[in-house]
Amino acid sequence: MKAQVKCLVRLQRLSEQGHELRRPEADYLRDGICELRASLQGVQYRMLYFFHGSAAVVVSHGLVKEQAVPPAEIDRAIRRRQMFEAGPDAHTFRP
Repeated sequence: MKAQVKCLVRLQRLSEQGHELRRPEADYLRDGICELRASLQGVQYRMLYFFHGSAAVVVSHGLVKEQAVPPAEIDRAIRRRQMFEAGPDAHTFRP
């Protein structure tokens, strides 16, 4: 539960600051994919995301990591970005 709260706080900060959010809370990985960073008791949580236009942020997925974010996880986020960009309405949550 505490990890969820930390991740939600990071998402809120991303919502507020967008492109301006920097390390240690966020970092650019490659090919338009960024990571939100949270840690709790030595566990590193990462949420991979990308920007859609100038205002929207799309969270691809999250993971727990030990070292660097694995290239396969970045590739997964790139594929998800490509799917999103091909049909945003099909991949957008609307409550």
